[in-house]
Amino acid sequence: MAFFLATPFLFRSFEILDVVLKIIIFSALVATFDIILGYTGIISLGHVMYFGIGAYFVGIFMGKFGWISYGHLALAILIAVLISAILSILIGFFSLRIRAIFFAMVTLAFMEFTFILSGQLRSITGGEDGISFKLPGILAVDYSLGNFLGVELTGRITSYYLILLICLFSFLLMLRFVHSPVGCVLQSIRDNEQRSIALGYRTYTFQVIGSSFASCIAAITGGCFAIWVRYVSPESSLSIPIMLDVLLMVIVGGMGTLYGGIFGASFLMITRAFLPKLQALMVSLLPGVPIAARLSERWLFYFGLLFILIIYFFPKGVVGTAQEILSRKKGEEI
Repeated sequence: MAFFLATPFLFRSFEILDVVLKIIIFSALVATFDIILGYTGIISLGHVMYFGIGAYFVGIFMGKFGWISYGHLALAILIAVLISAILSILIGFFSLRIRAIFFAMVTLAFMEFTFILSGQLRSITGGEDGISFKLPGILAVDYSLGNFLGVELTGRITSYYLILLICLFSFLLMLRFVHSPVGCVLQSIRDNEQRSIALGYRTYTFQVIGSSFASCIAAITGGCFAIWVRYVSPESSLSIPIMLDVLLMVIVGGMGTLYGGIFGASFLMITRAFLPKLQALMVSLLPGVPIAARLSERWLFYFGLLFILIIYFFPKGVVGTAQEILSRKKGEEI
């Protein structure tokens, strides 16, 4: 946490600041997906839809409607949360009785429908071109609060700390949820649903509650993402590749850990941002060697290799494997 707070003062590069904040946003988003997959045991492939809803409402209010004020910004996120809650409850009631891959396909179909809809409703969503917008007051790009410790406190910096605060609060809220009685019931359903039913729990209702809670937080993270990039489009907030990225982050970090999202998001964002720069590094280290440039162009190969190595050495994810090792050592000491 101290690193995230100090990042604007440690690194003057906007590229590094951008990567760090995206790690923060996607850590919270991955944690919401982990509640559904790792704690509730529900396989959903449409979770990013709620992320997109949050991003689009901020874009529509700020960009299309031109309501550039703090109140309208908060209202946009609030409406996105309410719509996400209603939509997730409806999808849950109609689809959660379907098990395994069938429910995953239903949620994927809903997300694909939303993706197509966002591209077709050009008058509202901007279509494939998306929506660019401005933010009010201290969040505006041209705002400046002066210098502090050699760093100019611009609208970007205030946006950074606002999003950090929102994501931190959301993460603490999710921690409280998974350790609450409802969260414990969800874990028992995940481990043995028949036993939970025998104990008298209405498993179906609890699964809808878990899914709806995670969807609401996902909408908030989508709003934060839109605030940072000041742009929203179908490809940037509703596409299947984003869903696959979130799934990879959960696998790398570890399902059912919540903290694993931080490691998963860090791995994906850092490698994706800096592996493509291998070409310049390799050419500078090996000047005049033709094979250096060719090897550096295959950064996707290195990304895949790193992913395989992480899965091999950390079969339950980074955090999940670490927790297993620590519990094993505690058992040996006892």
